[in-house]
Amino acid sequence: MIWAIISSAQESPVKIMKWTVDNASREAMVYLPATAKSKDSPVIFVFHGHGGTMGNMFRSRGFEKLWPEAIVVYPQGLNTPGQLTDPAGRLPGWQKAPGDMGDRDLHFFDAMLKTLKQDYRVDNKRIYATGHSNGGGFTYLLWATRGDTFAAFAPSAAVAPKVASQLKPKPAMHIMGEQDDLVKTAWQRAMCNKILQVNGCNDKGEPYDQYATLYPSAKQSPVVLYVHPGGHVYPTEANKVVIKFFKSVVKP
Repeated sequence: MIWAIISSAQESPVKIMKWTVDNASREAMVYLPATAKSKDSPVIFVFHGHGGTMGNMFRSRGFEKLWPEAIVVYPQGLNTPGQLTDPAGRLPGWQKAPGDMGDRDLHFFDAMLKTLKQDYRVDNKRIYATGHSNGGGFTYLLWATRGDTFAAFAPSAAVAPKVASQLKPKPAMHIMGEQDDLVKTAWQRAMCNKILQVNGCNDKGEPYDQYATLYPSAKQSPVVLYVHPGGHVYPTEANKVVIKFFKSVVKP
Protein backbone atom coordinates (compact mmCIF):
# COMPACT_ATOMS: atom_id res chain seq x y z
CA MET A 1 0.00 0.00 0.00
CA ILE A 2 1.23 3.47 -0.87
CA TRP A 3 -0.48 6.58 0.35
CA ALA A 4 0.01 10.32 0.36
CA ILE A 5 -1.75 13.48 1.42
CA ILE A 6 -2.31 16.37 -0.96
CA SER A 7 -3.33 19.73 0.44
CA SER A 8 -2.96 23.38 -0.36
CA ALA A 9 0.02 25.39 0.81
CA GLN A 10 -2.17 26.81 3.56
CA GLU A 11 -2.93 24.04 6.02
CA SER A 12 -6.55 22.90 5.78
CA PRO A 13 -8.56 20.53 7.98
CA VAL A 14 -9.86 18.84 4.80
CA LYS A 15 -7.35 16.86 2.76
CA ILE A 16 -7.35 14.54 -0.24
CA MET A 17 -5.71 11.33 0.90
CA LYS A 18 -4.53 8.81 -1.70
CA TRP A 19 -3.75 5.12 -1.61
CA THR A 20 -2.73 2.38 -4.01
CA VAL A 21 -4.83 -0.69 -3.21
CA ASP A 22 -4.76 -3.85 -5.32
CA ASN A 23 -2.84 -1.88 -8.00
CA ALA A 24 -5.60 0.73 -8.22
CA SER A 25 -5.38 4.40 -7.24
CA ARG A 26 -7.91 5.26 -4.53
CA GLU A 27 -8.69 8.51 -2.78
CA ALA A 28 -10.90 10.09 -0.14
CA MET A 29 -11.67 13.56 1.18
CA VAL A 30 -10.84 13.51 4.88
CA TYR A 31 -11.72 16.06 7.54
CA LEU A 32 -9.12 16.03 10.31
CA PRO A 33 -9.89 17.93 13.52
CA ALA A 34 -7.05 19.92 15.02
CA THR A 35 -6.94 17.42 17.90
CA ALA A 36 -6.66 14.31 15.66
CA LYS A 37 -3.07 13.64 16.77
CA SER A 38 -3.47 14.59 20.42
CA LYS A 39 -6.89 13.24 21.42
CA ASP A 40 -8.81 10.03 20.73
CA SER A 41 -11.10 10.89 17.80
CA PRO A 42 -14.29 9.25 16.53
CA VAL A 43 -14.21 8.26 12.84
CA ILE A 44 -17.15 8.39 10.41
CA PHE A 45 -16.93 6.77 6.96
CA VAL A 46 -19.42 8.21 4.43
CA PHE A 47 -20.09 6.32 1.17
CA HIS A 48 -21.74 7.96 -1.86
CA GLY A 49 -24.36 6.25 -4.03
CA HIS A 50 -23.85 4.85 -7.53
CA GLY A 51 -22.75 7.70 -9.79
CA GLY A 52 -21.93 9.91 -6.82
CA THR A 53 -18.70 11.56 -5.75
CA MET A 54 -16.85 12.15 -2.53
CA GLY A 55 -17.16 15.91 -3.12
CA ASN A 56 -20.93 15.79 -3.35
CA MET A 57 -21.12 13.78 -0.15
CA PHE A 58 -18.81 16.22 1.62
CA ARG A 59 -20.96 19.16 0.57
CA SER A 60 -24.32 17.54 1.28
CA ARG A 61 -23.54 15.84 4.60
CA GLY A 62 -21.26 18.29 6.39
CA PHE A 63 -20.89 15.94 9.34
CA GLU A 64 -17.71 17.73 10.42
CA LYS A 65 -19.85 20.78 11.23
CA LEU A 66 -22.15 18.69 13.41
CA TRP A 67 -19.33 16.75 15.12
CA PRO A 68 -16.13 18.78 14.70
CA GLU A 69 -14.16 16.49 17.03
CA ALA A 70 -14.61 13.53 14.67
CA ILE A 71 -12.45 12.47 11.73
CA VAL A 72 -14.83 12.25 8.75
CA VAL A 73 -13.85 10.21 5.68
CA TYR A 74 -15.60 10.64 2.32
CA PRO A 75 -14.17 7.91 0.03
CA GLN A 76 -14.43 7.91 -3.77
CA GLY A 77 -15.71 4.78 -5.50
CA LEU A 78 -14.46 3.33 -8.80
CA ASN A 79 -16.53 2.65 -11.92
CA THR A 80 -18.81 -0.25 -11.08
CA PRO A 81 -21.64 -2.11 -12.87
CA GLY A 82 -24.87 -1.09 -11.17
CA GLN A 83 -27.46 -3.56 -9.95
CA LEU A 84 -30.49 -1.41 -10.82
CA THR A 85 -28.94 1.13 -13.21
CA ASP A 86 -25.75 1.51 -15.30
CA PRO A 87 -25.11 -2.18 -16.07
CA ALA A 88 -22.09 -1.19 -18.19
CA GLY A 89 -20.37 0.26 -15.13
CA ARG A 90 -19.59 3.71 -16.51
CA LEU A 91 -20.19 5.38 -13.15
CA PRO A 92 -18.50 5.03 -9.76
CA GLY A 93 -19.85 2.83 -7.00
CA TRP A 94 -19.06 0.05 -4.55
CA GLN A 95 -18.88 -3.74 -4.50
CA LYS A 96 -22.17 -5.38 -3.59
CA ALA A 97 -21.24 -8.67 -1.88
CA PRO A 98 -18.28 -10.51 -0.37
CA GLY A 99 -15.86 -11.48 -3.15
CA ASP A 100 -17.43 -9.10 -5.66
CA MET A 101 -14.79 -7.33 -7.79
CA GLY A 102 -12.01 -9.00 -5.84
CA ASP A 103 -13.15 -7.35 -2.60
CA ARG A 104 -11.46 -4.18 -3.87
CA ASP A 105 -13.59 -1.85 -1.73
CA LEU A 106 -13.27 -3.88 1.45
CA HIS A 107 -9.50 -3.77 0.92
CA PHE A 108 -9.79 0.01 0.36
CA PHE A 109 -11.64 0.39 3.65
CA ASP A 110 -8.98 -1.68 5.43
CA ALA A 111 -6.24 0.54 3.97
CA MET A 112 -7.98 3.76 4.97
CA LEU A 113 -8.52 2.64 8.54
CA LYS A 114 -4.95 1.35 8.84
CA THR A 115 -3.56 4.73 7.76
CA LEU A 116 -5.78 6.64 10.16
CA LYS A 117 -4.77 4.41 13.05
CA GLN A 118 -1.08 4.79 12.16
CA ASP A 119 -1.09 8.57 11.85
CA TYR A 120 -3.86 9.76 14.18
CA ARG A 121 -5.42 8.88 17.51
CA VAL A 122 -8.49 6.89 16.48
CA ASP A 123 -11.05 6.08 19.16
CA ASN A 124 -11.56 2.36 18.49
CA LYS A 125 -14.85 2.41 20.37
CA ARG A 126 -16.35 5.12 18.14
CA ILE A 127 -15.98 4.11 14.48
CA TYR A 128 -19.10 4.52 12.31
CA ALA A 129 -20.24 4.08 8.71
CA THR A 130 -23.08 5.55 6.69
CA GLY A 131 -23.91 5.57 3.00
CA HIS A 132 -26.71 6.20 0.51
CA SER A 133 -28.18 3.71 -1.99
CA ASN A 134 -25.25 1.65 -3.35
CA GLY A 135 -23.18 3.27 -0.59
CA GLY A 136 -25.82 2.13 1.89
CA GLY A 137 -25.52 -1.37 0.53
CA PHE A 138 -21.77 -1.18 1.06
CA THR A 139 -22.43 0.02 4.62
CA TYR A 140 -24.44 -3.16 5.18
CA LEU A 141 -21.57 -5.14 3.63
CA LEU A 142 -19.17 -3.59 6.14
CA TRP A 143 -21.59 -4.58 8.91
CA ALA A 144 -21.55 -8.18 7.66
CA THR A 145 -17.80 -8.45 7.06
CA ARG A 146 -16.15 -5.90 9.37
CA GLY A 147 -18.86 -5.53 12.02
CA ASP A 148 -16.57 -5.92 15.03
CA THR A 149 -14.69 -2.78 13.97
CA PHE A 150 -17.70 -0.50 14.25
CA ALA A 151 -19.85 1.04 16.95
CA ALA A 152 -22.87 1.67 14.67
CA PHE A 153 -24.12 1.94 11.10
CA ALA A 154 -26.56 4.24 9.26
CA PRO A 155 -27.41 3.00 5.73
CA SER A 156 -29.85 4.97 3.58
CA ALA A 157 -32.14 3.83 0.73
CA ALA A 158 -30.51 0.41 0.63
CA VAL A 159 -31.00 -3.32 1.08
CA ALA A 160 -28.51 -6.14 1.42
CA PRO A 161 -30.20 -9.50 0.83
CA LYS A 162 -26.90 -11.27 0.04
CA VAL A 163 -25.45 -10.56 3.48
CA ALA A 164 -28.53 -10.17 5.68
CA SER A 165 -27.99 -13.62 7.19
CA GLN A 166 -24.43 -12.61 8.20
CA LEU A 167 -25.42 -9.58 10.28
CA LYS A 168 -24.74 -9.74 14.01
CA PRO A 169 -26.32 -7.41 16.59
CA LYS A 170 -25.05 -3.86 16.14
CA PRO A 171 -26.69 -0.45 16.72
CA ALA A 172 -28.09 0.82 13.43
CA MET A 173 -30.16 3.56 11.83
CA HIS A 174 -31.90 2.93 8.51
CA ILE A 175 -33.11 5.89 6.44
CA MET A 176 -35.79 5.33 3.80
CA GLY A 177 -38.33 7.21 1.70
CA GLU A 178 -41.98 6.19 1.63
CA GLN A 179 -42.03 6.83 -2.14
CA ASP A 180 -38.76 5.13 -3.14
CA ASP A 181 -39.37 3.64 -6.58
CA LEU A 182 -35.77 2.52 -7.17
CA VAL A 183 -34.87 0.57 -4.05
CA LYS A 184 -38.48 -0.35 -3.38
CA THR A 185 -39.97 0.70 -0.07
CA ALA A 186 -41.26 -2.85 0.46
CA TRP A 187 -37.73 -4.22 0.05
CA GLN A 188 -36.41 -1.73 2.59
CA ARG A 189 -39.18 -2.50 5.08
CA ALA A 190 -38.21 -6.17 4.88
CA MET A 191 -34.59 -5.17 5.50
CA CYS A 192 -35.63 -3.07 8.49
CA ASN A 193 -37.63 -5.99 9.91
CA LYS A 194 -34.51 -8.12 9.55
CA ILE A 195 -32.26 -5.76 11.50
CA LEU A 196 -34.91 -5.29 14.19
CA GLN A 197 -35.00 -9.06 14.56
CA VAL A 198 -31.21 -9.45 14.54
CA ASN A 199 -30.83 -6.75 17.18
CA GLY A 200 -33.56 -8.14 19.45
CA CYS A 201 -35.54 -4.92 19.37
CA ASN A 202 -38.88 -4.17 20.99
CA ASP A 203 -41.95 -4.40 18.77
CA LYS A 204 -42.99 -0.89 19.72
CA GLY A 205 -40.74 2.08 19.17
CA GLU A 206 -40.60 5.48 20.78
CA PRO A 207 -40.27 8.93 19.21
CA TYR A 208 -36.63 9.87 18.53
CA ASP A 209 -36.71 12.86 16.17
CA GLN A 210 -38.70 14.10 13.20
CA TYR A 211 -39.47 11.06 10.99
CA ALA A 212 -37.42 8.89 13.39
CA THR A 213 -38.47 6.12 15.76
CA LEU A 214 -36.16 4.41 18.26
CA TYR A 215 -36.55 0.70 18.94
CA PRO A 216 -34.81 -0.30 22.20
CA SER A 217 -32.87 -3.55 22.14
CA ALA A 218 -32.50 -6.40 24.58
CA LYS A 219 -29.03 -6.90 23.07
CA GLN A 220 -27.90 -3.29 23.65
CA SER A 221 -28.14 -2.73 19.89
CA PRO A 222 -30.92 -0.17 19.40
CA VAL A 223 -32.32 0.60 15.95
CA VAL A 224 -33.59 3.94 14.67
CA LEU A 225 -35.88 3.86 11.64
CA TYR A 226 -36.01 7.20 9.82
CA VAL A 227 -38.94 7.12 7.39
CA HIS A 228 -39.39 10.33 5.39
CA PRO A 229 -42.13 11.13 2.83
CA GLY A 230 -39.77 11.41 -0.17
CA GLY A 231 -38.43 9.02 -2.78
CA HIS A 232 -34.95 7.71 -3.51
CA VAL A 233 -33.31 10.73 -1.93
CA TYR A 234 -31.47 11.59 1.25
CA PRO A 235 -33.08 14.44 3.19
CA THR A 236 -30.60 16.93 4.59
CA GLU A 237 -32.62 16.97 7.82
CA ALA A 238 -31.38 13.44 8.45
CA ASN A 239 -27.79 14.63 8.94
CA LYS A 240 -28.35 15.87 12.48
CA VAL A 241 -30.25 12.69 13.38
CA VAL A 242 -27.43 10.47 12.11
CA ILE A 243 -24.92 12.37 14.24
CA LYS A 244 -27.29 12.37 17.22
CA PHE A 245 -27.49 8.58 16.92
CA PHE A 246 -23.75 8.06 16.38
CA LYS A 247 -22.90 10.25 19.37
CA SER A 248 -25.20 8.13 21.54
CA VAL A 249 -23.44 4.85 20.72
CA VAL A 250 -20.04 3.72 21.99
CA LYS A 251 -18.79 0.18 21.37
CA PRO A 252 -18.57 -1.81 24.63
